[in-house]
This record gives sequence, structure tokens and C-alpha cells, in this order.
Amino acid sequence: MSEKLASAVADPAAKAAILAEALPYMRRYSGKTVVIKYGGHAMGERDVARRFARDVVLLKQVGINPIIVHGGGPQIGQMLDRLGIKSSFIDGLRVTDAATVEVVEMVLSGSINKELAAAVNHAGGKAIGLSGKDADLIRARKLTKNRTGKPVDLGFVGEPWHVEAPILENLMRSDIIPVIAPIGVGEQGETYNINADTVAGAVAAALKASRLLLLTDVVGVLDDKKALVNELTVAEAEAMIAAGTISGGMIPKIETCIDAVEGGVEAAVIIDGRVANAILLELFADRGVGTLIRRRRRGK
Repeated sequence: MSEKLASAVADPAAKAAILAEALPYMRRYSGKTVVIKYGGHAMGERDVARRFARDVVLLKQVGINPIIVHGGGPQIGQMLDRLGIKSSFIDGLRVTDAATVEVVEMVLSGSINKELAAAVNHAGGKAIGLSGKDADLIRARKLTKNRTGKPVDLGFVGEPWHVEAPILENLMRSDIIPVIAPIGVGEQGETYNINADTVAGAVAAALKASRLLLLTDVVGVLDDKKALVNELTVAEAEAMIAAGTISGGMIPKIETCIDAVEGGVEAAVIIDGRVANAILLELFADRGVGTLIRRRRRGK
């Protein structure tokens, strides 16, 4: 903690000043929906999870409607190892056969989902854990192509084609904070494992959310000089992908942000979830802590 910040925390007057400065941002987002994807390293530490839960509850207390979508890849991997089930990856996606999908659903919809809901409740909120199978919240179909368009068979890996938005809207009007596991349901009731970023983007677009926040374990998009890029338009982000500046695992995250923005989300942000109070810093300050992507720059 910096000396300046430590002084502010210790000084009641400084605390009041910080709250007063945040008021315009609270008013701006009051009544708006913010979809938060919680994953990566941010899920691996208990203290980080507690801070995250407190921040989410604070959003609800000031009139913002947060929705959480969580991942759980490392936890799935650990459980598969314990059970002696081998798994492989294609283009960063876990090949999910019938045995694997049972474990995926058990970990995502079971232990992780309920632990996160409990953390939010302990922090003073009213969270309910859901999966995409509850009330057909997330209808999915089999994912048959990778991001380059080539045919691929990943088993029970899916992509969302419909989100039942009224269910989430009803919950939010009841002061409930939805916590969603990225499990989808197929036409015949089959279970699909879906990338959590993709689910978060689909939920945000279905609700026309004000913000989509992807909390992960990277600081955001870096330019050629390895400096953080604070803001990008959709066109600029696509150009950086084409130029190779955005590469590897960052590409699907950026594509999720682009799809969400083009689907009606005001802006999407990639944030380092390891930063203390990252959500509050992003929403309640002039300049956030990650990379924001919007359709076009303000005033244009």
C-alpha cells in the first residue's frame, strides 16, 4: 500500500473525500447492469475472493445490478487428476467427453458456484447460485468449429445461442445477485461445458449491460512497448489482432469483448483481478485499471 493511500485510509476526512469523488460514478451506474466474469488467478486465493465479494455487495448497495459468471478450469483439472480421468485441450478448450462433463458440472455448478455465492452472502449480499440448466437459462449447442473456422470435435463443449434474460431481470429486481456457472443445456437436455468468458459476454449482450468486466490474471492489452493500453475501439482492437500485437490467449478474450459490444453492451473491460478492489477502481475512477473496449470513442 502506498504512503498516500495508507494516509487516506487512516484519515476519516480523506475517506469522506474519496467517497464524495466517487458519487458521480455511482450516479452514472445506478440502475445499470454490470456483468462480471470472475476467473483466472483471481479465484485461487481466499483473501482475493473475500475482497471480490465485498466489492460486488457494495455495487448492489449503491444501486448497481451486478451479475457474476465464474470459471473454474484449474479446479476442474485438479478433480480430474484426483479421479484419474485424463483430459486434453484443443485451441485452449478442454475436450469434454461424457465422463469429463460430469466432473465439469459437479465442480462448476457444485463446489465453486456455491462457495462463491456463500462468500457474497457472508459479505452482506443475497446471492443465488445458478447454472445455465436452471430454468433453461443458457441454451447451448455443440461447438463444432475453432476460432479459425476449422471443424473440431470437442465433445460436450458448447456455445450459447440464447440467454433467458427475463429470469435474471426478475432476480435483480428482487435484490438477488445471480452467480452463474458456465454450464449450458442442449435441445435434448444434454449438458454443455461453455467457456466462462463466452457465457459472460452472452449474458451481458442479452441484458444490454452497461459494462462487461472480465477479471483475469493479466493486466490487460499491452502495446508493442509492453505498456498498458487503457482504451480501444472495436476497429483498433481488430487491427491489433491482425498485426499480431494481440495474440495467444488474449485473442478470444478480446473477441468476447467485441461480440458483447456489438451485441449492445456499452463497453467491455479486461481487468487484472489480482489488483485489490479492481472493480471499484474501474467503475468509480476517471481511468480504470484495465483495457476498455467500446464501439467508438466518446464524441465520435
